[in-house]
Amino acid sequence: MPTRLPQRLILSVLAASLLLGGCANLAPKYEVPAVETPIAFKEGRGAWVVAAPADTLQRGPWWELFDDPVLGGLVAQVEVNNQNVAAAVAAYAQARALTREQRASLFPQVNLSAGGNRGGGGGQPTARTYQVGIGVGWEPDVFGRLGLAVQGARSGEQAAQADLAAATLAAQGELATAYFGLREADVLRRLQTETIAGLRRALQITQNRYAAGVVARTDVLQAESQLANAEADLLTLEQQRATFEHAIAVLVGKAPANFSLAADPKWTVSVPLIPPEVPSTLLQRRPDIAAAERRVEQANGQVGIQRAGYFPSFNLTGSLGLSAASIGELFSGALVWAIGASVAQMLFDGGRVDARVDQARAALEEAAARYRQTVLAAFQEVEDQLVALRILSEQQVLRLQASRAADLVEQQVLNRYQAGQVNYTEVITAQSNAAAARRALVQAQIDRQVAAVALIQALGGGWRGL
Repeated sequence: MPTRLPQRLILSVLAASLLLGGCANLAPKYEVPAVETPIAFKEGRGAWVVAAPADTLQRGPWWELFDDPVLGGLVAQVEVNNQNVAAAVAAYAQARALTREQRASLFPQVNLSAGGNRGGGGGQPTARTYQVGIGVGWEPDVFGRLGLAVQGARSGEQAAQADLAAATLAAQGELATAYFGLREADVLRRLQTETIAGLRRALQITQNRYAAGVVARTDVLQAESQLANAEADLLTLEQQRATFEHAIAVLVGKAPANFSLAADPKWTVSVPLIPPEVPSTLLQRRPDIAAAERRVEQANGQVGIQRAGYFPSFNLTGSLGLSAASIGELFSGALVWAIGASVAQMLFDGGRVDARVDQARAALEEAAARYRQTVLAAFQEVEDQLVALRILSEQQVLRLQASRAADLVEQQVLNRYQAGQVNYTEVITAQSNAAAARRALVQAQIDRQVAAVALIQALGGGWRGL
């Protein structure tokens, strides 16, 4: 009879656990927060579909859209050497370890203990006792608190995985932008070198005309000033190129002093063809949206975890051991066992549980608001880049026309100056306008590349594979 009481107690506790656990539903029913979504992008014709995290889908190497092997080689180094990405990898590893830790709480804990005691006094002989035993402790997940903790850790793990994807995509995009900035500086340096060569020829013409007594020395001074300013602008471009090169070095995990990227005289601007219809479902692949949504789910589970404080906690314990007066007799000694169950219920805590539940609900509302803001910001970014690409494409056509016309004007004015039909001020104006038009054309081309990179990032990694 004495052994049946604890057994009945344990069975009663387990039955109550199953009954109460089946009725427990502490966390609110999770639903993705509603966001005001457009039927289609203003700058596109793709229909919107309610976002569901799809950041783990393979996007493919989006940088290949630019058909630049050097860029591809640099981007490949980002995942390996970029320190922001490395930090995100470590954070993801921590989140995975936390999930394993929380999952371990669902299982019993088993421990092995051993010890020895020696005591005496009161005229009694010294006595020795030795013990060895195995103990088991388990907290049944009656109200689902432990399961919610595991689910929350898993959501945090998935959010960290999405953060890793976002950090990688951001670093890759930053690298591409810096790379195109460097190539822009190379192209502008070539143009500036050609401009300087033209200005030197103009200076020689002016000096010849001055030596012949045809023009005043003022024309020579103006030509010299214009040439010196152009050479100073070339030095500015060299500084800009060096700055971009330093940025690329850090992005690929190298010290700027140990990295260099040679100029490529054959490099040309290549802008990927944007699909005529950009499906808004691509926003589902944005890792920052996925991370925000999973943090809402995690916060939703925290409400249930804090509500568990209103309910009792159950614990089951058991132990089995041996005790003897000497180590030699330990494993032939008396077998000692114990089994038990306990229930604890908070009766008064001054409103602490209420406060924790309110905190969890407020945190859920905060996470939902951040999710909605992330989605709305994503809409804005896509719209911004779509309109930028459309406008820049139209501008490039106009910039090309303007550059060609300015080149013709420059040549005609210089010819007229040699013929003595105009003064040198008109030559300076024509040369400045032509140089500015050439720079504006290059700027429009590079801006299209940068806008394409920004659109790829806004869409979570491009439009391939759809």
